[in-house]
Amino acid sequence: MRLIKQNFERNGSGLVTLFPEEPEDMWYAYNLIRPNDLLRASAIRRVTTESATGSTSSTRVHTTLTIRVASLDFDQQSSQLHVSGKIAEETKFTKVGQYHTLDLELQRNFTLEKDGEEAWDSVARGIIKEACDPVKSADIWAVVMQEGLANLAVLTGARTVLRQRIEVSIPRKRGGRASDHDKGLGKFFQTTLDTLLRQIDLTESKPILIASPGFTAASFQKFILDTATRTGNKALMSQKANLVVVHSSSGHLHSLNEVLQTPEVKARLKDTQYAREGKLMDDFMTLLRKDDGRAWYGPEEVEKAVEKGAVGRGGGVLLISNALFRAQDVAIRRRWVRLADKVRDIEGGEVRTLSSEHESGKRLDGLGGIAAILTFPLDDLDDDGLEVEVPNGHEVDSQT
Repeated sequence: MRLIKQNFERNGSGLVTLFPEEPEDMWYAYNLIRPNDLLRASAIRRVTTESATGSTSSTRVHTTLTIRVASLDFDQQSSQLHVSGKIAEETKFTKVGQYHTLDLELQRNFTLEKDGEEAWDSVARGIIKEACDPVKSADIWAVVMQEGLANLAVLTGARTVLRQRIEVSIPRKRGGRASDHDKGLGKFFQTTLDTLLRQIDLTESKPILIASPGFTAASFQKFILDTATRTGNKALMSQKANLVVVHSSSGHLHSLNEVLQTPEVKARLKDTQYAREGKLMDDFMTLLRKDDGRAWYGPEEVEKAVEKGAVGRGGGVLLISNALFRAQDVAIRRRWVRLADKVRDIEGGEVRTLSSEHESGKRLDGLGGIAAILTFPLDDLDDDGLEVEVPNGHEVDSQT
């Protein structure tokens, strides 16, 4: 994402003009645009005109429209963002109050205006800063496969996206027909490799995880290197060090979560945002099982811990799901923004916003979307003492 222009007022209102350059930028735009914002972007509008004789004709015209946002629809697979609302500024082709859906596009500017006190809060400005950071966390490519099935996915700093599902029928080994199986397997590997090469940039050095039950992943790695040698593809051969073969229980995408927990993968991904977020949740769950009063989750419990100064300097960490910041109710969003601001700016603690599209964020969502690691133990934040079940089958009191 490229920042073209920004103008913030002292009361928190203002506007920004952004230039999305890659599909991931649409995810940031989805988290940035809220209902009641003003959005200005290029659009195609169908216009009906009537001639002097009473006949009508319909044409599609390119124009620029400003709408008051009512709803957003983000397609995870294609990274397409559709924003609907009422037209807020009259043009030659439209009147105020008419409905329109803007389809934000790559390589085209859009301008977002937020009015009202604290509209451009610390979270919104943080999203812009992260989206426009030229050294955002590197992508991680993954091929989760089994014979005849491959799922090609990419992990970014914000989410996990299935890019392509590949299915190729492979004959079984029967009697003397092993050659048919080998030919089918070769066709499957070639199709998977061709699809992978259409997605990745061979000039970049990024980990490529290859996971499968049995020896399929290792065979595919050998196929890649043999193909690079046979064709003299030096760029493909240069990826040899980036190929990481690991075991998975199946070739389905959900197996990627277990793959990412293996020691060898964690070691390769230790400097990525995904790994850092995963480690934070692991640390939190470890403290939660210790039941020593230093790990709390849930809105009221965490707010009480912050009020008592327990999420501050010296190791305090506030974990909050970005889903809470997408609340349509301004008061609800402001509640969490102010809590995050207090931890970071007043208490001196660390605030980590976890993506609800990553496994760590989903784990946090299962705990109410908010949790905290405390600098000192507290044992009186929950008054009901109910028993609740937490992940991995451990049962603890709700105050932990």
